[in-house]
Amino acid sequence: MDSEISPRMAQAKPLMRVLAGEAVWPPPVWLMRQAGRYLPEFRAERARADFLTRCTTPDIATELTMQPIRRYGMDAAILFSDILVLPWAMGQDLRFIEGRGPVMEPIRNRQALAALSPDRVASVVAPIQETLRRLSTDLPASTTLLGFAGSPFTVACYMVEGGSSREFAVTRTMALQDPALFDDLIALLVRTTTDMLIGQIDAGADAVMLFDSWSGILPPSQFRRHVIAPTREIVAGIRAARPGTRIIGFPRLAGLMAIEYAEATGVDALACDTSVDMAALAKRVPDTLALQGNLDPVILRAGGQALTDEVRRIRNPLRGRPHVFNLGHGVMPDTSPDHVGQLVDAVRDPG
Repeated sequence: MDSEISPRMAQAKPLMRVLAGEAVWPPPVWLMRQAGRYLPEFRAERARADFLTRCTTPDIATELTMQPIRRYGMDAAILFSDILVLPWAMGQDLRFIEGRGPVMEPIRNRQALAALSPDRVASVVAPIQETLRRLSTDLPASTTLLGFAGSPFTVACYMVEGGSSREFAVTRTMALQDPALFDDLIALLVRTTTDMLIGQIDAGADAVMLFDSWSGILPPSQFRRHVIAPTREIVAGIRAARPGTRIIGFPRLAGLMAIEYAEATGVDALACDTSVDMAALAKRVPDTLALQGNLDPVILRAGGQALTDEVRRIRNPLRGRPHVFNLGHGVMPDTSPDHVGQLVDAVRDPG
């Protein structure tokens, strides 16, 4: 049975209730990349420093994380950071180039892998933990604070390729031709990701999310080996160290493998990309598994009646089960801030 949000229950953090398997109506809402270039106040802060400096300067990162909370009252604030902070913290060269994205010195042999230093991570990410500590006191009492990391396969894609790619062919070839090397890279990422997320929880994160943005490029056998197995290890490691931690998994473009992912990894919530029919998926997974998603960011960009209609098409069939309203990917940079406000209003309309 779904629970109506009331002032009496406001302190219970609606998103955390959903992650615990409770159906809440209207569903809590937050958006991937909700702190982003579509906001004029974000663009003003962006001019102050380069991307990595913004991620590792608590004053700036706290401000950027808070902006969409102040403007829209989102049910969750997600830490302003990046999935590539982890390899950068281990010593891999990383630059963000306008119009191109991340550029890294590729890890393609055992010497390059051995040069990484996991012992550096704690000190490098200390300012990020300070940001979480500040947010945990600055946020409204009903707002969930989310930490996050990239999942090992997706982070490995960037580390091996040296940046973004359509197919990540170099990475996938390494996994097939030198599986021992690739497995060692994944194992390193499992350990360091687990430790980093535990640090985020200790610094104040209520829950954490694992982004596996490129999981959908793998065939099922490789998906099980490089997506499901590492994620299961991270979830188990976090839960062993911090029992009761709620975890959201996002295996983007996983298709039918998303069902196996949810069952095998033990995540509390399955975040769904735009391609998923959420109502159909809900019939194939346990009622206690929270589903997150999955509006097309282009529909948000377009706004108007089409946006309101699509919000209802996604939201209404999921009433009575745990659901977090979100996008199927991140907010597009040229989205009107008014459209985001329209989306939040449509989600929270009790009708």
